[in-house]
Amino acid sequence: MPVPHRTDQRPLQLWRLTDGRPGHEKQSLGLAQALARRSALQCLDLPVRGTAATGLWSWLSGRFPAGAALPRPDLILAAGHATHLPALAARRAHGGRIVVLMRPSLPLLLFDLCLIPAHDDPPRRANVIPTRGVLNAVASGGVHDPARGLILVGGPSRHYRWDGARVAAQVRAILQAQPQVAYTLTTSRRTPDDFLAVLGAPAELDIRPHETTPAGWIEAELAACGQAWVTPDSGSMVYEALTAGCRVGLLELPPVRGSRLAEDIAALVREGRVAPWSHFLHTGTLPAPDEGFNEAERCARAIIERWYA
Repeated sequence: MPVPHRTDQRPLQLWRLTDGRPGHEKQSLGLAQALARRSALQCLDLPVRGTAATGLWSWLSGRFPAGAALPRPDLILAAGHATHLPALAARRAHGGRIVVLMRPSLPLLLFDLCLIPAHDDPPRRANVIPTRGVLNAVASGGVHDPARGLILVGGPSRHYRWDGARVAAQVRAILQAQPQVAYTLTTSRRTPDDFLAVLGAPAELDIRPHETTPAGWIEAELAACGQAWVTPDSGSMVYEALTAGCRVGLLELPPVRGSRLAEDIAALVREGRVAPWSHFLHTGTLPAPDEGFNEAERCARAIIERWYA
C-alpha cells in the first residue's frame, strides 16, 4: 500500500507499537518526542504485547484490526522483537513506513529504516543508521548543579563481571574525595538484594532504592545533577547521562572478553566522553559535557530530511 500523501496542513501520523517493556518503550518514546519537536505530529500508542503469535498470519493476510478506526500512519515505530510482525502487518494493512529500533529479529530489508546501535555491528545499508547506544527519552540541557551528583548502580550482566564489594568501595571513595557534592544513589532491577547491605549507610549519601522512585525520577535527577556515576553494565544509563549533559564517570567492573557493549563503553573512554573511576582518583576531574550529544534528535532529523523535508 502506498504511503499516504501528506500536506502542510496535516500533522504527521505516528503509530508507536509498544510491547510493555519499559526499556523498549523509553527508546521509541524518545524518538517520538524528538520527531514532535521537528514536525507537527500526532502520536498514537498501540499495545501489541501478546499478539506476536498471530502477527505472522496478520501480516500475510494484510490484517491489523487495531488500526482500522485510526488515521492512516505515516510512520510506524517498533522497538522489541514482539513488535516486528505487528509492525509489518500494520504497514501492509494501512500503509506508512516502519522505523525499527535496535537490530530486528527479521531480515533488515523488510523494514524502511533500522536504527541499530553501533556495538551490534550493523551492516552498511541504505536503510540502516548506526546509533551510539540505544535511543532514550532524556532531554538535553537542565540546571546541572555541580554540587549535586547521581550514582546509578546496575548489577550482573553478560557484559561485565559483577563485584558488589568493589562497586561499594568505589562509591565510598567518591564520597570521600568530594565532600562538597551531595550525592544520591539509586539501584536498578538487576542490583543484587545484598548490595545496599555491602555498601552500608554512609551519612553523606542519599540512598533511593529503585522500588521507591516514581516514573521520570532519574530523568529529573540527571537534569539537575552536575555529574553522574554509572556502573558500565548499565549501558543505557551511561547514554542517558551523556544525553542529559552531565559529566559522566564510570564505576569500574571487569569486562567480559568479547562483549560488544564493553567495547563500546571502552570507546567512550578513549573518546574522552566518560572517565573511569581510577582516572578520576588520579586527576580529580571528569570530562566536560558533550552538549551536542543526543541520538534521538539526530535520528529524528535524519527521518524528517529523508522523507518529509
